[in-house]
Amino acid sequence: MLKIAVVILNWNGEALLEKFMPSVTEFSKEADVYVADNASTDDSIAFLKKNYPEIGIVQNSSNGGYAKGYNDALPHIEADIYCLLNSDVEVTKDWLTPIIKEFEDNPLASIIQPKILDYKNKAQFEYAGAAGGFIDKYGYPFCRGRIFNELETDNGQYNDGKEIFWATGACLFIKADVFRELNGFDEDYFAHQEEIDLCWRAKNKGHKVYYVGESEVYHLGGSTLSSMNPKKTFLNFRNSLFSLVKNLPARKVFPIVVLRLVLDGLAGLNFIFQGRFKHFWAIIKAHFSFYKNFWTIYKKRENACFTGDYYLIKSIVWAYYINHVKIFNNLVKD
Repeated sequence: MLKIAVVILNWNGEALLEKFMPSVTEFSKEADVYVADNASTDDSIAFLKKNYPEIGIVQNSSNGGYAKGYNDALPHIEADIYCLLNSDVEVTKDWLTPIIKEFEDNPLASIIQPKILDYKNKAQFEYAGAAGGFIDKYGYPFCRGRIFNELETDNGQYNDGKEIFWATGACLFIKADVFRELNGFDEDYFAHQEEIDLCWRAKNKGHKVYYVGESEVYHLGGSTLSSMNPKKTFLNFRNSLFSLVKNLPARKVFPIVVLRLVLDGLAGLNFIFQGRFKHFWAIIKAHFSFYKNFWTIYKKRENACFTGDYYLIKSIVWAYYINHVKIFNNLVKD
């Protein structure tokens, strides 16, 4: 039997723990449950000790965000498989069973995500992961069930199992030895898109990432930073550029990054037309942070030799805004 550890990262999330912990403890009997606390200043720890004394607690010394939070906590947890679960996720009965079966039956599977549905509208896919993630040639992420802000209704169209490019950090299963092999998350990301980088690095080393549609969870989303927060825009744009520099084949880095910067400029103009000037400024700041950190990030390139096509289509921007494709299954793969 595989030893599974469900690890929930928490920072001042007492209200979320109170709301979502009951489903985790009720439906995760096959696993040990832990909370990795990022130096909370609320009563999260007291709440857990009083109401869930059976749960393991790892207390980090600082709030290093998602990346450092898990990097600091996971070495203290013994398991074959880590499930990195957001504190705002409701799990369902038997959600672990098909995930465990996939790991047992498929030795190539190193990282897995379940189906991610919207807690607020349970018939709809949720933004952060949906039915598995992909990127285009320029590093823009999208999902089966979600292209940009267009969310599909779950009609069973993604009830399959499928190899994907990236798994959502909202509910990410990873073999413990693979996490160690990759030296965990890149802490320069702080939060957002570090899971894409992790999955890309894993694929560069020959590992595979899968989606298992038989397992379902419901994600509230936006509990740390909402999509309306310019800080999230900053992190998403900057960190996506980081991932391109770290993981693209060497001959593709500079031409693709230059084109990506141009596309980001167009995205910034779109924010101006929408009157979202703080988000436009966030892209500017993301680019300057990228320039400042370029050589630091470039030096992290290791085994960036993924031989397959890393992207599903050349441009999700073109597909969405020019060809008006809003449904994943209508995309024409390049």
